[in-house]
Amino acid sequence: MKRIARFEKVSFEQFVEGWGDTLGITDHDKIRALYDEIRLPRRATAGSAGYDFFAPADITLRPGETIKIPTGIRVWMEPEWVLKCYPRSGLGFKYRLQLNNTVGIIDSDYYYSDNEGHIFSKITNDSNEDKTVNIKAGEGFMQGIFVEYGITLDDDATEVRNGGFGSTTK
Repeated sequence: MKRIARFEKVSFEQFVEGWGDTLGITDHDKIRALYDEIRLPRRATAGSAGYDFFAPADITLRPGETIKIPTGIRVWMEPEWVLKCYPRSGLGFKYRLQLNNTVGIIDSDYYYSDNEGHIFSKITNDSNEDKTVNIKAGEGFMQGIFVEYGITLDDDATEVRNGGFGSTTK
C-alpha cells in the first residue's frame, strides 16, 4: 500500500470559528471538550478502503433535516491524490443519509488554505420511511477514500487555492 496522507486536527481556534452555532452548543468550555475528544479518521479493518470520520457531538436528524458538521479534521496528502468523502454505507442504506454535495472532494492543496483545510460535512436525512437518525459523539458518520488522479497533457493550471467551497472558480 502507498502511504500518501496524514490526518491532523485543525487548531482549536479554527474549530471554534468553524463550529459557529452547530447543534446550539455555544459555551466555549463545551466546545473545548468536544475538540479535545476529536478522533482522527481511521480504517476499521486492514481491508477497509474508507477512513471513518467520527461525529464530534451527538447528532439527531429527523426526516428532511440537514446539518453542517465541522469535523475538526484536516488532511495533508501527496500531490496527485484526492480524498473523496461519502456517508457511511450503513447510514445511507438504513436512513438514506446523504452528503449534500453527493461526494465531498478534498484536494491536496486545501490543506494550505486560510481555514487550515478544515473538512466540513453537510448531511441530510433523506428518509422516506419517517426514520430519525441518531449518531452519538465518536460514532462514524462519513468515510473518506484516497484516490490518485491524473491531468490532461495540455493542462496549464498554476493558480494557488485559498479557501474552501467555490474558491477554485473565483
